[in-house]
Amino acid sequence: MIELVSASRCVTCDLCIDVCPMNVFDRAESGLPLIARQEDCQTCFLCEAHCPTDALYVAAERQPLPAGRLPDEPALIASGLMGSYRARLGWGKGRKLPRDFSDALQLAQAPAAAPGIVPPGQPIPPQFPATAG
Repeated sequence: MIELVSASRCVTCDLCIDVCPMNVFDRAESGLPLIARQEDCQTCFLCEAHCPTDALYVAAERQPLPAGRLPDEPALIASGLMGSYRARLGWGKGRKLPRDFSDALQLAQAPAAAPGIVPPGQPIPPQFPATAG
């Protein structure tokens, strides 16, 4: 879920606003994108992938992070999380395309990130029994 727009990195190109399929962003009077409808975010990472300055942080969780769990912007930058999905795709100046995209597809998501969704190759937990199909 979208958690942060960096005012210091954003160049107000509006790509995040344009690519968001859920219309999560509004434009603030300053021209910066404003997270207006966070609850509508589908955690698709399109905004982060298209941001040319790595000014966005999308957490893998599909619920807003509790206030105590969201690192501040300097910590996100220092950890390399700002724009990390874009880097995994090999998008951006000086970045190379990965040999395979499994790294980009295997984001470290919390088990609660997608309740009821079991990643391929993982055992089905007893609370989500397999259905005959």
